[in-house]
Amino acid sequence: MTILILAPERDISADCMVRTLERRGVPIVRFDTAWFPERASIDAELRDGHWTGALTVGERGVRLEALRSIWYRNPSAYKFPAYLSATERHWAMSEAKLGIGGVLFALPVLWLNYPARIADCYKPLQLVTAARCGLTVPHTLITNRPDAVRRFAGEGETVAKALGAAAITEEGGRKTTFTHRLDEADLGDLRGIEVTVHQFQRWVPKAHDARVFVVGERVFAAAIHGGSEDTYVDWRNDYSALHYERLEPPTSVLASTLEYCILFGLMYGAFDFVVRPDGEWVFLECNSGGQFGWIEDAVGAPITGTIADLLQEGPSGARC
Repeated sequence: MTILILAPERDISADCMVRTLERRGVPIVRFDTAWFPERASIDAELRDGHWTGALTVGERGVRLEALRSIWYRNPSAYKFPAYLSATERHWAMSEAKLGIGGVLFALPVLWLNYPARIADCYKPLQLVTAARCGLTVPHTLITNRPDAVRRFAGEGETVAKALGAAAITEEGGRKTTFTHRLDEADLGDLRGIEVTVHQFQRWVPKAHDARVFVVGERVFAAAIHGGSEDTYVDWRNDYSALHYERLEPPTSVLASTLEYCILFGLMYGAFDFVVRPDGEWVFLECNSGGQFGWIEDAVGAPITGTIADLLQEGPSGARC
């Protein structure tokens, strides 16, 4: 049985998984959806209520009925010929998504994670679900009203955070929005707030950050210690200033993160927490496709191997 890895062409975690599965002698096919239709094709037929046929990627092909598991690593968007008009590209994109995605979604395989369940993980719903599972969550405001921002910030120190992807590509470069502590200058000029929705949260004093990885029924965790003022606010500001240590979360946090994954139907989740000076763990978010390789190497947590075990086991290993 074959494992399909849906991942961008450049993905360190996917590279590591490929090497791990190859060492185990497990057949794999890696597919970035941006390769369709130039480097990939599909030939699928519905017979007796089951999809059969083949997905071909470059010189490699896999029978759909031979797939055991699919690891979804946020592959790139489908890429169509430049000669198509914008309308034609939009239509082709929709057809490819519904056709290829629809066939793969209909297969009796293990998904880690199922894309529709990833799509359900909106930040406001995450916070409510985390609280339902017994986790502490920060006071949060979602608004496009400047007066609401000033009211909220007047009640305590406040940070601004993206609701979705923190990075965009613009003018040929990558721009990233990190967590930002609002100051008087920010509150004095809130022009543009009204254009779209923004997320604001109460600042949580921290002893350190923590990332918790749930893989099936196993949990791994690491403390993230920042070595600068910028990393104290958002550790993503400077990876070179960080150091890590493996840790064991409180029993209540372990139970709550597992319950959270069950409620969302996730086989994998990367949780971000702030650990307060008094030891309380405060939930920030869960990234259902979060990177893990750099922490795995730093603290010796066998995350790749545990994911590989689930992919090899297939549908029988599904807990959700």
